[in-house]
Amino acid sequence: MVPLLPKQSILVVDDTPENIDVLRNVLAADYRLRVATSGEKALKIIYSDEPPDLILLDIMMPGLSGLEICRRLKANPDRRRIPVIFVTAMSSIEDEERGLALGAVDYITKPISPPIVKARVRTHLALYDQARELERMVRQRTQELLTTRQQIIRRLGRAAEFKDNETGNHVLRMSHYARLIGEAHGLGAEAAGIIFQTAPMHDIGKIGIPDAILLKPGKLDAEEWKIMHQHPVMGAEIIGKHDNELLETARVIALSHHEKWDGSGYPLGLRGTDIPLAGRIVAIADVFDALVSVRPYKPAFPLDEALRLMEQQTGNHFDPQLMQAFRQALPDILRIREIYADENGALTDLEFHIQEIYDQRNDP
Repeated sequence: MVPLLPKQSILVVDDTPENIDVLRNVLAADYRLRVATSGEKALKIIYSDEPPDLILLDIMMPGLSGLEICRRLKANPDRRRIPVIFVTAMSSIEDEERGLALGAVDYITKPISPPIVKARVRTHLALYDQARELERMVRQRTQELLTTRQQIIRRLGRAAEFKDNETGNHVLRMSHYARLIGEAHGLGAEAAGIIFQTAPMHDIGKIGIPDAILLKPGKLDAEEWKIMHQHPVMGAEIIGKHDNELLETARVIALSHHEKWDGSGYPLGLRGTDIPLAGRIVAIADVFDALVSVRPYKPAFPLDEALRLMEQQTGNHFDPQLMQAFRQALPDILRIREIYADENGALTDLEFHIQEIYDQRNDP
């Protein structure tokens, strides 16, 4: 046996019991009716966890008028789509225009005609159902597109790792670190999440660096460093400019994560807050993970020494305010470091810029 669908819910708002009884007699057989005799009671029902599917709203009521209720409803993003039909004795053309201008879908004058009320309620409930289904499909499709973009970003991040010919969880760790630093700095979950999703592509430009330079075991000469310093620009060009916030953030991070607070970074020599916030955050996350991790050319730094080096670079390499957020997030960062530790001690990415801090390779 096919289960019966629940009846659609209609909120009748009127301060006159007789008017409510008339609408109840017309609609109760087909719909689940809820009643409010004042604007305040109506708003409580509208903003409850079970809002109505349609509202039949009188205009002339003590306290909040029907017009004010409609105005408040349409200003609320979570409830503005609920269809409102004014049912009122105010019958002038000007009254109807005013009600429709506030966002009502229809306007019925008293005394009501039961067939007209039934027909218009049925029509607007059907339209509302169609609109909700369309919104559901759009949300689903949007989420699918977002998931696809995120997967592409992660795969391209992995491509840069393979270019470096290493394995490990560096990109995953530093992405988590960046999210934690952003949240500690005051970013909301959505903004911090975008940085988390796009940080994996920070070094995608290394795909364009010749292997003879990228994988060179010894010190790079001046010409080789000049080429190496182009990988942020290459990364930004690979990603391209986009209106989409996710991809645009990925491009900004790729281009700016080697900039330094004091203006001595590359490729543009940006200084201070001219460096995009996402790039400043990723710079801290990226360098910290490189310092405390094994590289083919160095052992992992002890935590206290790595933190000392980070502090020395506060105000030079790193944004001082973001370093405060880094310190605040450090307990969670260390937990991420433990969860995603590399099994073999080798990481995914040659972090050339950290060599500028501790002179493992000197940038001439």
